[in-house]
Amino acid sequence: MKLAEALQERADLNRKIEALKTRLINNCMVQEGEEPVEAPEALLEELNGAIRRLEHLIAAINRTNCQATAGGETLTALIARKDCLSAKLAIYRDLVYAAGQTTHRARGTEIKILPAVDVRALQKQVDNLAKTLRETDNRLQAANWATELME
Repeated sequence: MKLAEALQERADLNRKIEALKTRLINNCMVQEGEEPVEAPEALLEELNGAIRRLEHLIAAINRTNCQATAGGETLTALIARKDCLSAKLAIYRDLVYAAGQTTHRARGTEIKILPAVDVRALQKQVDNLAKTLRETDNRLQAANWATELME
């Protein structure tokens, strides 16, 4: 199994576990004399199986990410870089948006509000960060499809 396939299965399992949780909650109480729509015991059994499989996949994915490399870096290092680039990019985008807002004045005597940062320079940084993030994500995705999962 390729790492990318394991990552897709992990995402599917997380969605399945969340759905099972909702189904369990919806069937955990019934009016006296009534039966639940779904048997909670069967749902719990299915939930436990999904969680066991998820645990196995997470361990294998983490093991693979720590040992597999792309361009001389472990996949773990690439993931860390991608996460940090995403966080930085989000903050820079919010800053550019906030600093780029214009304040309308009804009269020329009202106080002018001006940006305290160079919006144009920050926008260039945002564009560079977005490009670096895309390139990092592309490297990571390519590695995910080229790497066998380490069981």
